Amino acid sequence: MKLVVAIVHQDDAGALVDALLDKEFRATRLQSAGGFLKQSNATILLGVEDAEVDEVMAIVRDNCTSRTQVVNPMPPIMEPGEFFMPYPLEVELGGATVFVVPVERFERL
Repeated sequence: MKLVVAIVHQDDAGALVDALLDKEFRATRLQSAGGFLKQSNATILLGVEDAEVDEVMAIVRDNCTSRTQVVNPMPPIMEPGEFFMPYPLEVELGGATVFVVPVERFERL
């Protein structure tokens, strides 16, 4: 038995959970935040048999895509008279970070 913890972009979470449920995987979705831009994420938790991990990973790959977004950086704290010209930055968002952890005991009550 394995615990799969997938941290995904908020925009991908709904489609991912729907795809997991379509394949009859039970999933728990938790709201989370973090990353470079401190944007809203979702953490998806699943308990699966060892043989099902590859199928779950394929579903995550199919539903969590990377994309780029242009953001304006926050200006630094400046002294009077200093001038700061912010340049937009292109950053990569989305995708997924997945942890697969062995489970010693699992019970559905």
